Amino acid sequence: MVDLNNVSESLQRGDAEKVEELVRGALGENLLPKDILENGLIKGMDIIGAKFKKNEVYVPEVLIAARAMHAGMSILRPKLAETGVKNIGTVAVGTVKGDLHDIGKNLVIMMLEGAGFEVIDLGIDVPVDKFVEAVTKYKLNVLGMSALLTTTMIQMQEVIKAISDAGLRDKVKIMIGGAPITQNYADQIGADGYSPDAASAVDKAKTFIA
Repeated sequence: MVDLNNVSESLQRGDAEKVEELVRGALGENLLPKDILENGLIKGMDIIGAKFKKNEVYVPEVLIAARAMHAGMSILRPKLAETGVKNIGTVAVGTVKGDLHDIGKNLVIMMLEGAGFEVIDLGIDVPVDKFVEAVTKYKLNVLGMSALLTTTMIQMQEVIKAISDAGLRDKVKIMIGGAPITQNYADQIGADGYSPDAASAVDKAKTFIA
């Protein structure tokens, strides 16, 4: 009998092969895909996220755990679709125009996926109009913007203004983050939220969905 705690623990160790094997085994024993997702994969990523916040694990461990989660998800995703399990919400994340940094963005994406969100990666150096287009194209619940440079963070304000001008501001929650970003700056430009790290970004996105 596959114990879903073992799925969670293998994921936390970053053992992708073991996660795959356990997920296949759990499906073979007719465990519900939703249960495997929530009590195995998401539970494991939640624990990693909590440890990351407390500085008990660091970026490399989170990336390895996220890779293991992706291995499990690749097997689980078709089954989830068959059983009609919905994502908890849709988020698009991108690094603003002029900024080519993506480690923070990628970490946020992995953690959001690990929490059960559908995530669209808009990439790096994303122009204002691409952010605006994403809001309607993907029917977003949340839009996330990242910047690592003080010279590019002003782009965030441009995006929010453009979304407002397009009459879409009440359709989406906007979340920002990155090294130079503060809560004060988020308030100043009219963002709905700021998060200092990837794990907090997930918590923030969950509050927006709730």
